Amino acid sequence: MSLPTSSSSGIGVLLVNLGTPDAPTPQAVKRYLREFLSDRRVVEIPPIAWQPILRGIILNTRPKKSAHAYQQVWTEAGSPLAAITAEQAARLQERMGAAVRVAYAMRYGQPAIATQLEALMEAGCERILLAPLYPQYCGATTATVVDAAGDALKALRAQPTLRTLPPYYDDPAYIGALAADLRGRLDALPFAPEVLLLSFHGMPERTRALGDPYYSHCLETARLLEAALDRPSLRFVTTFQSRFGRAKWLEPATDTVIAEEAKRGTRCLAVVAPGFSADCLETLEELAIRGREQFLAAGGEAFGALPCLNAENAGMDMLETLVRRELAGWL
Repeated sequence: MSLPTSSSSGIGVLLVNLGTPDAPTPQAVKRYLREFLSDRRVVEIPPIAWQPILRGIILNTRPKKSAHAYQQVWTEAGSPLAAITAEQAARLQERMGAAVRVAYAMRYGQPAIATQLEALMEAGCERILLAPLYPQYCGATTATVVDAAGDALKALRAQPTLRTLPPYYDDPAYIGALAADLRGRLDALPFAPEVLLLSFHGMPERTRALGDPYYSHCLETARLLEAALDRPSLRFVTTFQSRFGRAKWLEPATDTVIAEEAKRGTRCLAVVAPGFSADCLETLEELAIRGREQFLAAGGEAFGALPCLNAENAGMDMLETLVRRELAGWL
C-alpha cells in the first residue's frame, strides 16, 4: 500500500486483519495455510506431532478444496478480505487527515505486518497504533498480531512507540454500529426472518477451558446486540462456525443449527457474522453460499446472509471513534 505524502506529526495507524492467499489457486492457498497453521497460537498441538500432519496430509489435501471455495468469492479487486481492508484503510485516512498516516497489513500473507511497520517508520511515524480488527479477543487472533509486531520490533535498533487497540466486543460504538447497520439490512430483506443467527468464528473448546476469553466476549456481544436491536418478534441464536479437525469446538455449530432450524419448521432465516470486520471466505462462501444450500435443502424457504460492517458508513464511524480514542494524547 502506498502511503500518503503529506506533512506528518509522526503518528501512524496500522489496521490488521487475518490474511488471505495471494490468488485462488492451490499453490497460493498452500503457502497461506503453511504460514497460518504453523502459528503456535492457532494450532496448540506440539510441533513435533503437528508438523508431520500439516506437511504430510493437510497441505497435500486441503489447498485444492480451499482454492475452489476462494474461486467462488474472488473479485476483480482480488481477495474480498484484502480489498475491503484496503478500502477501510483508505477511508480512515480520509477521515483522519494529514495528521495521521494509515496503512493496513495481513497477519498471514501480504502485506506483512513487519513490512508495513517499516514503511510507516520510513514515513516518519515514531508513534504507531496497532489496530487488530477483531472485536472479540482471542489468543489465535489478537494475540498473534501483537506477537508478529513484537517479532518485527526485535530486529530494530530504533523502535517506534506502540499502542494496541483493545478488544471492543462490548464497546457502545461497536454495538451501535452493528445495530444501526442491521436494522437497515433486516428491513431491506424481501422476507421477514423468524430467526437471526449470530455466527462467530469457532475455536477449540480446550482453548476456552484454558482461559481464553473469546467465548465470553462473543456471548456478551450477542446479548448487547439483541438488546440494542429490540425486536421481540425475532428470535436470536448464537452459533460458532468454521470447525477444523477432530477436536471438540465451541457449540452450537452454525451449519448444524442452520439445518436443524429448517427441519424444525423455521421457514425464513437470516445470518450475520458480527465478529468479522470485513466479508471474507467464511462469510461469503461458508455462510452465504453453503449456509443457504444447507437451509434450503433441509426444508427452509428464505435465507439471507447479511454483510459485515465492511467500509460502510456505520462501520467507518465506529472505527474512527475507536482510533481517535486510542490516539488521545498523541493527536
